[in-house]
Parts: sequence; C-alpha cells; structure tokens
Amino acid sequence: MPPRIPKNQPKGPARPVAVTEPLPVETQTLYSELVEQLRVTDFMRSFADLSGTFIQRDRDGGRYWYFRTSEGPAGQQEFYLGSDNEATHALMTAHEDGKEDAEKTKARVQRLAAMLRSGGLTMTDPSSAKIMSGLGAAGVFRLGGVLIGAHAFLALGNAMGVKWSSALKTQDVDFGAPRRLDLGIPQTPQLMADIPSALESLGMGFLPHVRLHSNTQSTSFVVRGQEWRVDLLTSPQGADRESPVLIPRLKAYAQPLEFMDYLLEKTMNAAIVNGVATLVRIPEPARFALHKLLVAGKREPQFRTKVEKDRQQAFQVLVFLQKERPGDILLAAEDLKKRGPNWVKQLRQQVALLPEPIQELADALKEP
Repeated sequence: MPPRIPKNQPKGPARPVAVTEPLPVETQTLYSELVEQLRVTDFMRSFADLSGTFIQRDRDGGRYWYFRTSEGPAGQQEFYLGSDNEATHALMTAHEDGKEDAEKTKARVQRLAAMLRSGGLTMTDPSSAKIMSGLGAAGVFRLGGVLIGAHAFLALGNAMGVKWSSALKTQDVDFGAPRRLDLGIPQTPQLMADIPSALESLGMGFLPHVRLHSNTQSTSFVVRGQEWRVDLLTSPQGADRESPVLIPRLKAYAQPLEFMDYLLEKTMNAAIVNGVATLVRIPEPARFALHKLLVAGKREPQFRTKVEKDRQQAFQVLVFLQKERPGDILLAAEDLKKRGPNWVKQLRQQVALLPEPIQELADALKEP
C-alpha cells in the first residue's frame, strides 16, 4: 500500500526552483583559506597554553592524531585532534611554531571576511551571526553542536561554492547535538559548555521558553516581544522518544526529533561570515538534503509553507550534488536504506514531489 499523502500537501511536483549561481573561483579559494584559519584559531584557543606532545594511533585502517598533555594536577590527558590529513597537520604546525599573535590572527580573519563580502559570499544577518559567534566561543561546536535548519542551508551554499536562488529570512537558529560525543569529534580541554549562560551574555534578552501548562524542561530560548528563537534538538532513544533530554556537556536540554541521528552522524566545518567569522559544524550536504525531505513528509498540513521550503532547499542541494558530486548522494542513500524500509518509503514519496528527477537518488532507492 503506497504511503498516504496528507490532504493539504501538493499531489504533484512543487514549483520549479531556479538554478544556483556559482561563486567566483577566487571567492571559493578565500573561503577555504578562512575555514582553515578559523580551525587554527579555534585550536590555539584551546591548546596554546598547554604543554605536551602529539601522538598518532592506527585504528580501523586509518591513522589519527592526538594531543597528550604533560603531567599536571589532572595527570596526563589525551585529546583527539583528527585524521592524518593536511588540515590536522596545519593545527600541529601552528602549535609547534608557537602561539600565533592574537591580534594578527584576528586582523587576518577580518580581512578575509571583508574580501569574501566583496567577492559575493552570502552573508549571515548580524543578529544570527552574533548568536553563533557567542555559542562558538562558549565551545558548543567543539563539543558536538551542529548548526541545522535554514542557517545550515546558507552555510552549505558557501561551503559548496554556490549562491542559492531562494532568500533566507528566518529568526530561528537551530542546533542539533548528539547525546554523546563521538570519537570523530575533535576533543578539547574544555569539555563543558553552558548554552544558557552563553545566550544570556549576548545581552539580547534570551530567556528559556516553556510551553503553557507544560512541566517539561525548556529546549528553546526566546527574546520576549521579538521573534528570535534558539532551539536545541537531539536524537530520540528508548521508549520515551518525545521528552526533553539533558545534554550535560552543554548544560541544556534538547528536544528529540525523528531522523536527527541520521543528520548528525556526518558533519563538516564551515564558516559563518558577517562583520566577523565563526567556525561552525554543519551536516554533510547529501544528508542535509535527504533529511529535509524526510522532515517535509512528517510536517502537519498546516505547515505547508515550511514543507515547500524544505523541498526547495533539498532540491537545490541535490541538483548541485547530482552535477558535481553524485557519489555523495549514493553514499547518503545507501546509509539511509540501512535504517529500514519505512525510511525508504517516506523518502520515495518526497522524491516523487521534487520539481525534476534526481536520477542518482531515484536509482539508489530502487527496490533490489
């Protein structure tokens, strides 16, 4: 029996989505340089004052680097840095060369941000950028926090070297966080962050938001009298799949949401750029797109506008990947199929509603 389509959802293809515009090659190069500079800056913020050595370990056929601190009050500690690649070596070189001058580093980042603004990079609005910068400084992204939602879509465009056709107008800033830190997330000596305190320190008036007549913990923060909102989401587990879950390392509660585990498993570095630049984590593009389609199929009929936006964002990402990186779609679809036939059915339903066929995705979802 085919999946039921909600009455108020369109029964045919959505409105066509315009073609994306590629960013100039020079802008893409500057963006890559900015992300690497932000990685070094973020690393030095955590490790510059620590003495120790770098060690490598082989695991599951791969080679990985760790930072082992010298003996101290807490004894020797090891922190995972990353796999054996150029980016990780750049972090180690920065530490060995010793503590780059903070003012020079700040000026370099500001200069790159200004050049990217002139080069056509999509800017994040000032208030959203301030929120992400504050949470980034508090260590949220170093501790597994992932930017999701509309702001992640904007960041994905910059990371992939394109300017999206659809405008971004939202005052919601959404984050996802796995319940536990994965080994693949670089660890730092700062193993605790404080989201409520970080938001309060911004001076924007954020307060915890609890629904009327609700006894549950707040998973959202709002500004009274305005539309600014910060939401924290996580993966459902066990019998109780809806109650807020405490994420101890972030000192905040997160709302479980279906499919979130799939979205948070594979992430990447990105830069949020406005007057300043902030290093964030975002989902990998293909997973972001497929997750958007799954979420679109779960929204209630009254949220038709959000459903259309979900499909439009997913479609634009998939069109780019189909042309430039079709293997990404295949890998993301293969992993999704392992989640069970119900996931595949829901995704097939949404794929059929896209403005144009995404052949790699359709082929990957075919029954054997």
